[in-house]
Amino acid sequence: MNNKKELAIKAKDKKSPIGADIDLASFKSEVKPSSSKNDVEELAVEERRLMENVGVNPDEEKTAGVYIQVDQSKVLYNALTGEAEILPIKEAIKKYEWLNNYYWSAVNVDFDKYTSAVELELHNGYFIRAKAGQKISEPIQACLMLKTGYIKQNIHNIVIVEEGAELHLVTGCVSPSTLEPALHLGITEFYVKKNAKLTFTMIHRWGKRTLVRPRSAAIVEDGGVFINNYVILSDVGDLQTYPTVYLKGENSKAELYSVIYGSGKSIYDVGGRIILEAEGAKGKVVSRTIGTEDSIIYARGQLIGRRSGCRAHLECNGLLLSERSRLIAIPELEAETIGVELSHEATIGKIEQEQLTYLMSRGLSEEEANALIVRGFMTINVPDLPPSLQKTVDEAIRLTKLSGF
Repeated sequence: MNNKKELAIKAKDKKSPIGADIDLASFKSEVKPSSSKNDVEELAVEERRLMENVGVNPDEEKTAGVYIQVDQSKVLYNALTGEAEILPIKEAIKKYEWLNNYYWSAVNVDFDKYTSAVELELHNGYFIRAKAGQKISEPIQACLMLKTGYIKQNIHNIVIVEEGAELHLVTGCVSPSTLEPALHLGITEFYVKKNAKLTFTMIHRWGKRTLVRPRSAAIVEDGGVFINNYVILSDVGDLQTYPTVYLKGENSKAELYSVIYGSGKSIYDVGGRIILEAEGAKGKVVSRTIGTEDSIIYARGQLIGRRSGCRAHLECNGLLLSERSRLIAIPELEAETIGVELSHEATIGKIEQEQLTYLMSRGLSEEEANALIVRGFMTINVPDLPPSLQKTVDEAIRLTKLSGF
């Protein structure tokens, strides 16, 4: 038995330090065999519709490749350019012995019972690599879909952007809104090499009873750039995620952006942590949260400065649109040496009457004015984000059914 398996076994009952505890035994773990021919034509109409809801279109001409996984075992993948490599993680581990140096290196296998479960009962996930020096202009698309109730989907993804390369990755995670309870456990490890750049955009649209526990981390080397955009505009049963970026290289940079539209009786616990470990490292965490109906949102952010000459900023803004909703902002700054520059601002408020009055004077109804203000609040313009990705995020926001006014 290898060391990772041993650590996972010891942690199989270890509760997460954040979020409600989930009974893993309530969800089936057996892997059903798939007859897929690795052809996007195999996708059902309903599967395609769900994918489009999270900005993934396998027929899109302007894409560098695609990875699609439905439930536990149906996997479709294809790299459309020689500049990138896409494989199911199970195949990649068999093909590349060196990949073990990355497997569970950014995320600890024994962090909690969810990381343990993925190691002990891995269903699959994607391995994506941008080769050294390649500037891949078109995005790679990935979709992780849950269609069957009472199962758990255990995913482990690894993304490597080699020295001097550039990659844009869009991942949509989705389930039908009426799906019976189901559990998504997703491990994602990002490795951004020297002078490389990765833009990762994730859009979630889950069912009202779906439970979600992603565990993600990135390691960024000298001059590397990691930009992470996270958007959830739907109900969810219970979501808890707190991605961490380790800026290990000099002049490395990370920016984390999140947009959360809370609705129904959903619980969202979303954060972003940047650990600055090298001189000249820079970081930014920006979140926009909106609470409607009976939703509860925890907006976390943490900056840790460990080396003189690093700096970072944390910004957390929320709008409360329902008397029954709750927004909790939890910003944290930690300087472990002199010469560190960290700052934050956090606000929670409501829509100003003056804004409503002005828009209504221009001919909008009160509902239309509210919707316009909320959509404007949710819009985040990310520097250097390719227009196609900005359009994907903007379109997801535009199509959101706003409620709670």
